Amino acid sequence: MRRQRGMGFAGVLALLIGIVFLAVMGMKLVPAYIEYFTIKKAVAGVAQISGTTTVADVRRAFESRAAIDDITAVSPRDLEISKDGNEIVVAFAYQKKVPLFSNISVLIDFAGSSKPTSTRAAD
Repeated sequence: MRRQRGMGFAGVLALLIGIVFLAVMGMKLVPAYIEYFTIKKAVAGVAQISGTTTVADVRRAFESRAAIDDITAVSPRDLEISKDGNEIVVAFAYQKKVPLFSNISVLIDFAGSSKPTSTRAAD
């Protein structure tokens, strides 16, 4: 008698179920991450504008970018605006609830800042 080579029907079925589950997760979660990176890009752009010197200017500039990029997860009121030396630092944090199927959802905490993170050790 020869031994069977390859996968059986149950193995193929389990593999397909796993692939479909991962594909559904990806299709549901990727838009949330795309929105996060859009917000991060808008916040970094607003912080670099030379004409924004007051909190109101920063909020107006972000509101304009949010309207263009269709950002709805963060409003101008949600921004935390501070100064680090002569540099304006704009930060944000929010939660996104993504329904997967039935009564199962994923809650993702997003946070970002216009201040670049440094990997150098402090002198």
